[in-house]
Amino acid sequence: MASSAGCIIIASCRDVIEDRHWLTDAYILFATPYFAYDIYAMFLCYRHKLQVKGHEEAGQSVGLMGATVIGYLRREFLMVLHHIFMVTFCFPASLLWRQGKGDYFQGVLFLAELSTPSVSLGKVLIQYKKQHTLLHKVNGVVMLLTFFGCRVLLFPYLYYAYGRYASMPMYRVPLVAPWQCNLGTALLWPLQLYWFTLICRGALRLFTERSNSPPAILKADGNVGPANSCTTNQTAGGGRGE
Repeated sequence: MASSAGCIIIASCRDVIEDRHWLTDAYILFATPYFAYDIYAMFLCYRHKLQVKGHEEAGQSVGLMGATVIGYLRREFLMVLHHIFMVTFCFPASLLWRQGKGDYFQGVLFLAELSTPSVSLGKVLIQYKKQHTLLHKVNGVVMLLTFFGCRVLLFPYLYYAYGRYASMPMYRVPLVAPWQCNLGTALLWPLQLYWFTLICRGALRLFTERSNSPPAILKADGNVGPANSCTTNQTAGGGRGE
């Protein structure tokens, strides 16, 4: 939904600074409460996982609830920090401080959510233990490309687009951009780079494990088994009549 709104806004704004679209402010008002709700929803998921693992009493008393909250914040610290920053800083910056300027750039920021479906699908496949399916591998490639294009390259593109509009080199844009833009970039872009690094490590581990797995061989009884040393020795022993 955010990406669709972003595409509509971008397509309607010829002037990246002055042109306006009613969907920009409307979607900001619609989407901002989601970040507050998502913090609570992630906590419910975390507590449910504890209960599934055998901690049925998790959250049943004040003390245990406090321990659960602390464990949740430790596990999801960066994501919670990201959501709080979006509500407390990005919301007023997008709706009030920019004073109706730059709807085009706001639309570009909405495109960051284009990577969310593949990220969510990857988590679902892992929960259902489908890590070694073709769907998981294809989704991993899509997630890698969309995250890189829509989150990692997003912030440099914003500076590039304004530099092209103002006819100035890209490296000079931070010197004239509003401090809110520079602060938002300084805090949000490193998070995207960190998460992209984790995605790359996960993809590398997935394909490395796949390539390092032993090849299958045909056993004497017609079944397929791994070509490990034990199987090889047994086959060799059988050939000698032992």
